[in-house]
Amino acid sequence: MAGVQKNAHHASFFNGAVALICSCALSVTLLLWVGAYSRAEFRYFDVVSVLGFAVGLVAFRNIGQELLDVRVRWNPMVRSLMRRWLLTFAVVLFALYLAKIGEVMSRLVMVGWLLSTPFVLLPMLLLCRRMAISLYSAPGLRRKAVFVFFDEEAAQLAATLRHSPILGITPLGYFDDRDVPRGLNTAGLERLGSVAKANEWIMSHRVDMVFLGLRGAHGARAQVLLDSLLDSVVSIYFVPDYRPAGLRHVQYAEMGDMPVLVAYETPFLGLSRVCKRAMDIVMSLFLLALASPAMVLCAIAVRLSSPGPILFRQKRYGAGGVEISVYKFRSMRNDPLPTDGVVQQAKRNDPRVTPVGAILRKTSLDELPQFFNVLGGSMSIVGPRPHAVQHNELYRRQVRGYMLRHKVKPGITGWAQVNGARGETSTLDKMERRVELDLHYIRNWSLMLDLRIIFMTALLVIRDRHAF
Repeated sequence: MAGVQKNAHHASFFNGAVALICSCALSVTLLLWVGAYSRAEFRYFDVVSVLGFAVGLVAFRNIGQELLDVRVRWNPMVRSLMRRWLLTFAVVLFALYLAKIGEVMSRLVMVGWLLSTPFVLLPMLLLCRRMAISLYSAPGLRRKAVFVFFDEEAAQLAATLRHSPILGITPLGYFDDRDVPRGLNTAGLERLGSVAKANEWIMSHRVDMVFLGLRGAHGARAQVLLDSLLDSVVSIYFVPDYRPAGLRHVQYAEMGDMPVLVAYETPFLGLSRVCKRAMDIVMSLFLLALASPAMVLCAIAVRLSSPGPILFRQKRYGAGGVEISVYKFRSMRNDPLPTDGVVQQAKRNDPRVTPVGAILRKTSLDELPQFFNVLGGSMSIVGPRPHAVQHNELYRRQVRGYMLRHKVKPGITGWAQVNGARGETSTLDKMERRVELDLHYIRNWSLMLDLRIIFMTALLVIRDRHAF
């Protein structure tokens, strides 16, 4: 049965990483045999090593799925490993036969490679299993969950969560109108209150996940609770077996031995979180080095153009709805804040924008200091654009699912921006479209999508009509 969600992006990244590790291990094992045998020559085996690596990537492409199971069955795992390795070895031998170069290969090296590689791959899989547990359940990374409408399926899932560290989830308790559902083993969970108190308790405690049990008449009541939870950043799961009316983009997944329906979830868990952060750091350092002369010129131009600080700092909401400070080159006059505290969005031909600021905004050069936000970890290069705190408080009450944008880090650019949803949101339908595009990005995230958005952003910098 499944451990973490196998169809999720973070599980797919882990799966690919395991295949890469196995391929590298079998290739290195061959080269070690060549080095150990004095009569073997590396020039004959280089092509075999590369060929074994390539075939291994295909043969071991989904063995990582078995490592994400709650309980790994090692006997089937060893058999699976042997089948994949023998297939890899057979394909390599067949390729050497077709190329008519097998006669120059040392048979001792090839036999040694055949027999020893499984004893190298098995410890690699054990290490990968430990890596998976660390990625999902290391201290500080475990997520806290509560159950609402507690039933038999929810109890089974709670027990699985408690005894499966690889899932990285700690159940805190449950909400139900009954003290203890009749004849039900609550898996040692505490009743936290009635269903009516669930929303208030969840909002006042650090809860990452909510599991809703959907049985019969609970459906309508669950919808009411769900609507209230949309004004938060908790991940929402349905247990166990049907799609509630009125919800879009619900996906099926497995958690432990139980099926769940995922309404809203972050794609940045496990290895995908590591890959996303690594790309942010590498690209930010590269782009800052590349743009440093331009940034120096921008800073001088801002200082000379009008009185006030070079950098403008504004409070925004980051991942998890936590306030962060976002930096930009100041493009407007340093006017005092309005007495009513309302921040007005910049408009086309806005008199507050300085002449230098107009150039910076048109070319998006005013955004360059945000790469320091990315390096600091409060932002990402690609993600939903952050809005001013006042605008967040306004639109979270008007746009359904608005706060779900904050399940991920805000970005310097995003899917909404490259699809025309940039600039002033003067009407509610414009903000609704931006939120819809942001949620599309979260549901469909991949590194290739991030690279595509970065490329599209580079093209738009010069010819974006929405920039002002």
